[in-house]
Amino acid sequence: MSGSFDFGPAFYEKFGKEYKKGEIIFCEYEPGNTFYFLIDGRVKITKISTDKEKTLDVLMSGEFFGEMSILEEAPRSATTVAMDDVKVLEFNKENFETLMTSKPELAIKLLKVFAKRIYDQKRRLMILTLEEPDVRVIDVFIMLAENRNIDTSENSEIAFKITPEEVANWCGMEKMKCVQILNHFQKQNRIKLYNDKIVVSNINDFYRVVNSKRRSTETSK
Repeated sequence: MSGSFDFGPAFYEKFGKEYKKGEIIFCEYEPGNTFYFLIDGRVKITKISTDKEKTLDVLMSGEFFGEMSILEEAPRSATTVAMDDVKVLEFNKENFETLMTSKPELAIKLLKVFAKRIYDQKRRLMILTLEEPDVRVIDVFIMLAENRNIDTSENSEIAFKITPEEVANWCGMEKMKCVQILNHFQKQNRIKLYNDKIVVSNINDFYRVVNSKRRSTETSK
């Protein structure tokens, strides 16, 4: 994504900031009036769910984060922690408005990124509302299929370029627990595990499992 945005040295001089490995950039529930563009390093997004810290995502250089508080004018919905020594550009509501005025083409690109991020974050939170760990893992593959506009009503085999660690991050789960679930699915012939991908044998089967669980949850409310 970084190649899509023309942030030169002048931007870093004006908006640049650095965080040390392990340093908290912002905390869940605190007021938020800044968002960030990650130039270098990795940032972990975490959230407290049922009194446990769960990793929602790991961001790489070239990604934005923290914009939801500005867009929704709400407290931070998650905590961000520097996984390495990181460099970021820090923007607030005031200089973002200046950015939109002075660089309209860049502003349009940013707004498209934000619109997709709003959808992605809400979709990932839907995964965390599922109580059963195995269903959360299944819903990760449904989410990825939706992002690729795959028809989940088809009984088709789908390959995803994804690792067990990434699946664990998306469903807020320890990697070891996620690997156990994936291995169980493989024994059931529901998936095939490879070094560089995971193949779902029948995406419609996964879709029906998640839909059934959501309907059951809504009925019990």
